Amino acid sequence: MSVLGSRRGSQSIFSKERRRGGAPTGRLSETDEPRGCKVCMERGFIILQIYAGPVVSRQDGQGVTTQLAEQALSLYAFPRNVSVNLICLSENETYKVEAPSGKRWALRVHRPGYQSQNALTSELAWLVALRQDGVVTTPVPVAGLNGEWIQIARPTSFAEPRYVVLFEWESGRQSDAGMDLRQCFQSLGAISAKMHLHSRTWQRPAGFERFTWNFETALGEVSRWGRWRDGLGMDAAKLDLFGRTAELIQQRLACYGSGPDRFGLAHCDLRLANLLMDGGQVKVIDFDDCGFGWYMYDAATSVSFFEHLPEVPGLIELWLEGYRTVRDVGKADEEEIPTFVMLRRLLLVAWLGSRSESDPARSLGAAYTDQTVGLCSAYLKRFG
Repeated sequence: MSVLGSRRGSQSIFSKERRRGGAPTGRLSETDEPRGCKVCMERGFIILQIYAGPVVSRQDGQGVTTQLAEQALSLYAFPRNVSVNLICLSENETYKVEAPSGKRWALRVHRPGYQSQNALTSELAWLVALRQDGVVTTPVPVAGLNGEWIQIARPTSFAEPRYVVLFEWESGRQSDAGMDLRQCFQSLGAISAKMHLHSRTWQRPAGFERFTWNFETALGEVSRWGRWRDGLGMDAAKLDLFGRTAELIQQRLACYGSGPDRFGLAHCDLRLANLLMDGGQVKVIDFDDCGFGWYMYDAATSVSFFEHLPEVPGLIELWLEGYRTVRDVGKADEEEIPTFVMLRRLLLVAWLGSRSESDPARSLGAAYTDQTVGLCSAYLKRFG
């Protein structure tokens, strides 16, 4: 059943009249799940998290280097006989470290060249401030033997050094398709608003450095996640359609502007995989892509990888309900959310295309690009 109740025709975030009311269940329907997306929803929308067994190997037979993780362990005061398992492989490698006593940690080994050491220091400064100031529960970084949060691992004399960060393990579980997502999205909206207010008043430390998510860095020629034109399964018709969509996005965002009430430091990746549900509390993890962007873009990231499903309008409405309990949302802000959803969608098309060897790309495949066609057509029909 749709989150909006009875489904009479196709609903879209780009519909001029998004239906309100009904008897929402908060659960995502499975009847129309396309290839690839179902698998991801069964894993709680953990699209970019690939669970594996021991670090020595992966299910596809490709070896996973243990040397780096093992070397990283020596940088911290771990107890004897800890186990290390790869739990996430995307931009970074994340390992679960577990002691015989049951105490656990999350060890993050960063992708080479994606973040500078200063940018990582800035990320940690904000997530620590958010927790200390009572805004939201975020991961707690653990210092290494040298007293620093950021460590450097050098697996061999020829390999590029890798930054490493250790966090205390946070309790909670990630959302799955059978969960009632109503409270989750309402809570997430309120948390997003609190984070946005905090970012506007927080005194950033000297030298604070995070990258900017604007049109150029998302879909332009200097895009951080690759070019949408190189998306999986791209052809001439899609290039034309997506190109016209990108042009319209650029035009609308230029008109919308980036004043301080609309644009600032934000998480920029609040998808379900980066949330932990712990009783009635929603915790936020993985600030690796936090930076300066449009605040309403956080609403779009909450529906990452399933933007095309009919439940999305209802989930966005719930997000807005929660957001408004903390911070006002202007009419222009709400009306531009479809643009941010489309921006995010094309950005993910680019990400999958630039990481075609990754597990997410192999799981979703060209189907994700194909499913984007309908979204582009609906967006152009409404705003073009």
